[in-house]
Amino acid sequence: MSSTSPPPADSNSIIHNPTSEGITIITINRPHVRNAINAAAALSLASAFRSFDADLTQKVCVLTGAGGNFCAGYDLHELATAQDGDGGGGPPSRPVGSTNPADDATAPMGPSRMLLSKPVVAAVAGHAVAGGLELALLADVRVVDETAVFGVFCRRFGVPLVDGGTVRLPKVVGLGRAMDMILSGRPVAAKEALDIGLANRVVERGTALEGAMVFARGLLEFPQMCMRADRRSAYYGVFEAGSLEDALRFEYEHGEKVIVEESIKGAARFDKGEGRSGVFRSEKGKL
Repeated sequence: MSSTSPPPADSNSIIHNPTSEGITIITINRPHVRNAINAAAALSLASAFRSFDADLTQKVCVLTGAGGNFCAGYDLHELATAQDGDGGGGPPSRPVGSTNPADDATAPMGPSRMLLSKPVVAAVAGHAVAGGLELALLADVRVVDETAVFGVFCRRFGVPLVDGGTVRLPKVVGLGRAMDMILSGRPVAAKEALDIGLANRVVERGTALEGAMVFARGLLEFPQMCMRADRRSAYYGVFEAGSLEDALRFEYEHGEKVIVEESIKGAARFDKGEGRSGVFRSEKGKL
């Protein structure tokens, strides 16, 4: 396989399921290898995320894995067949010249360099290790069940984190805890993941997807433009802002646009009595 040849199609490796309620469920479906990602699956996964981000009917994405595991990283069986210099059997190379992170469809794990415009919730059971940890970090929120195990297991085989792990993990858990995980490659179970902020919710065994869907349904009820603006500002402040002044300017300028579109209408609803006495939402989901 040359570096310019597309990998063979694998239409069943990624299941992309937009729903009528506005929640897209993307499932990594390679349970025979603990949902490890190969080149074909990486392209399919990136395509699924791009479709979600462009679909105006879809508000939240839930990313999960089939068969009791989230994702065991890049498929080392495929990587082992790679030929030095020609990319044969290995992960797709990153396209050159793209200025939009969401256009980078061929990162080794697929969508890992995307900056999506809408919330993503990871439903994690079993292994979320190596590149699988990096995919979990792509999500805004991680709902994990009691079987979840995170870790930089690629440390054992000389495979570096190239899908955002060294960038996102320190921001999520702090540099000290991130270095513990990155250098040691040790497993981090669900309880510890919750304690250090890597997991946002821990649910019972076998209910990660259910828990993620409850969280996602709760987000559907909010004014979407406002929620997305706050989400984008948080990412800008953490990853892109050159100073506190820059971050505050970005927050205000983008928030100002929302006030005309959503805030005035929301204030009118409050003025008429909605949201009084601490009741502000239905019981569709409990966050």
